[in-house]
Amino acid sequence: MMQWFYLIMLCMFLAVPGMSRAQGGGNFILMASTIGPIDSGIVDVLESRFEQETGIRVRHVGAGTGAALNIARKGNIDLVMVHARSLEEKFVQEGFGTERIDLMYNDFVIVGPSEDPARVKGMKTAAEALKTIAAKGAPFVTRGDKSGTHVAELELWRKAGIKPAGSWYMVYEKGSEGNVPTLRYTDQKKAYTVIDRATFLSLQKDIKLQVLVEKDTALLNYISLVPVNPKKFGKVNYEGAMTFVKWLTAPGKGQAVIGDFGKDKYGSPLFFPNSKEWKQAK
Repeated sequence: MMQWFYLIMLCMFLAVPGMSRAQGGGNFILMASTIGPIDSGIVDVLESRFEQETGIRVRHVGAGTGAALNIARKGNIDLVMVHARSLEEKFVQEGFGTERIDLMYNDFVIVGPSEDPARVKGMKTAAEALKTIAAKGAPFVTRGDKSGTHVAELELWRKAGIKPAGSWYMVYEKGSEGNVPTLRYTDQKKAYTVIDRATFLSLQKDIKLQVLVEKDTALLNYISLVPVNPKKFGKVNYEGAMTFVKWLTAPGKGQAVIGDFGKDKYGSPLFFPNSKEWKQAK
């Protein structure tokens, strides 16, 4: 059902006046992006800054990583911004994408109610915390939608040696709508979940959940770009997509925007530059 939901979204998106490839030509790029960066506001900022500097318009449709890649498999998108390496590598291996390109990262955190019934606050690893949550049957909410966040959560359970199941492990039926509604639902249920820090910071004044486990390297959240393969779909704007990619990964361009984003509001950036070019320039 969700695949059809996102395809309908895409059709509506393409139907907006001025949004078709024919009208935009080489100066218009379509991107499918995972929802977290969209909700944080960084996608809009990057697109706007790029258009100001180049005159090339970028517009996006939001979906979980799995759904975003499925949209791209239809050839209706020029570029994807996603965060599930295993799914990205499969997409490239199947010939739908040309390559994975490092862009930026932030991190996931384990949040829960202030009462912390499972007593996981301050644990050094996500694996230890998840083992404890499962052992105590404390309520835990999962998106359950094959999004990047869901894939990352499942990988954390795998590292903990646990296959979560039971009444305590709650699949949020609207999880595919993104991390913001998932976090609000988790707050309502006074449960635990794995969520990206940017989403938590954006909602922390509206919810009672607290960050209980953080700063484990296993919680790092890497966000990548994958251009859609023009050999697979001749109509994609590969040249425009690569112009955008080059700008996004340049130390003095997109990477600088990424490194500053969120500092004014939160006192620290919500994302960190991670392109090959950025690392070489350090």
